[in-house]
Amino acid sequence: MIHVGIVEDDFRIASIHQQFLESIEDVTVVGQALRARDTWQMLETQYVDLLLVDIYMPDQLGIDLVRELKVQYPALDFIIITAATERELVASSVAAGAFHYLVKPVELSKLKEVIERYQQRRAFLQESQHVNQNEIDKLFVHGAVTKEMATNTDLPKGIHPLTLQKVIDIAGSLTEGTTAEEMGERLGASRTTARRYLEYLIAEGKMRAELEYGIVGRPERKYFGL
Repeated sequence: MIHVGIVEDDFRIASIHQQFLESIEDVTVVGQALRARDTWQMLETQYVDLLLVDIYMPDQLGIDLVRELKVQYPALDFIIITAATERELVASSVAAGAFHYLVKPVELSKLKEVIERYQQRRAFLQESQHVNQNEIDKLFVHGAVTKEMATNTDLPKGIHPLTLQKVIDIAGSLTEGTTAEEMGERLGASRTTARRYLEYLIAEGKMRAELEYGIVGRPERKYFGL
């Protein structure tokens, strides 16, 4: 069971996020904090594995709160959920150890995808006594790629860092691969746009592609995360 706390100054949004979380298996919401200072009290009275933290709180910047919390609660994990899209805030969140950075409004499917990946990582770390290099690579690929993309200011024209991160996240969760058309549907974008991002990731060595032959018609290019 994952115990989650919500740090969000808008009680309506906090309630929506709680409803989303409570629909996910093996997740329980232990409390809400409407101010940064209330978070400390929640952690003193409740056992929390994961915090969902907004950046713009009325009494303190969320990322500063996280840095302070990590000193006293080093095992605490957090996910940023915010309307802020400034590159420096994304980079600061990655540097502080954020598991993920979600931009409001967050859809249930996206939040569920991220929470399930968090559950998988947590289970892996708790259950595995010894691991091999392939397992370690899978564990670290999300954080490594996120940090690189968040701080990279040399992305080519037509490649947006946040969309690129969404493509990386989606591809990483699809063990059987994806086509450009399927990726476009998940992104809410055209097939051409999805293919541009997928081919960019291949060029960067972050993905690979294979030709899949159907019963009839031309072979289809399928993309896989590394």
